[in-house]
Amino acid sequence: MLMGSIPQCIGNLIAMVQGSKPSVYLAPGEPKYIEWYEQDVSQVIKGREDHYTRNLKFVANLDLSNNNLSGPIPKEITLLTALRGLNLSHNHLSGEIPTTIGDMKLLESLDFSHDQLSSSIPNTMSSLTFLAHLNLSYNNLSGPVPQGNQFFTLNIDPSIYDGNKFLCGAPLSNHCDADDRDESGDDDDGDGKQNRSEKLWFYFVVALGFATGFWVFIGVFLLKKGWRFAYFKFIEEAVHRINVTLRSET
Repeated sequence: MLMGSIPQCIGNLIAMVQGSKPSVYLAPGEPKYIEWYEQDVSQVIKGREDHYTRNLKFVANLDLSNNNLSGPIPKEITLLTALRGLNLSHNHLSGEIPTTIGDMKLLESLDFSHDQLSSSIPNTMSSLTFLAHLNLSYNNLSGPVPQGNQFFTLNIDPSIYDGNKFLCGAPLSNHCDADDRDESGDDDDGDGKQNRSEKLWFYFVVALGFATGFWVFIGVFLLKKGWRFAYFKFIEEAVHRINVTLRSET
């Protein structure tokens, strides 16, 4: 059983094969190197246990479940972008789910259940378009459940969020209040703040342009006596034409 924290250098791993026994494969005319693994491996992927008993060149899954690991999930683990499955369940891991989890584009199975993870679920997880199995149950997660993209499919099963009483939003029965939704927007890599800032700048520029044009018109109107007389004459003639039109219709 593994104990302690997950080291940050885990991001340097090309592959991890649990329970492998390496053997040497000799290529004619080439130096000796390790190419194949004689494996007797059991891994829990997509909620089921798979048992490998044949030689595989590469198994792109990382299963550290059912150990005594503690501390935060290092963000360096998200550098393993070739992983198809990541299982850290049934440990004592704490802290936040790294926001860079969205960089693991090839993930098909992700299991962080039965840990002590806290804070919100990163919205970046919605970019994991290959993710078919997700289990975040029995942690201390809070805030809104992400919506859209891959979560349209994943949120069909609300049990993947069991044991997180402070989570809210579909597919859960807990409704999010306005503060929760605002907090969720702040977690989305600052996109919400950037959009609001762009809107404020747009309204400011429009208001500034209107004010500038108005005062330019007023300034010219006050300084140019001929323009001022022409303007009032135009208004007077327009009013006169309207009155004549109304009288003729009656």
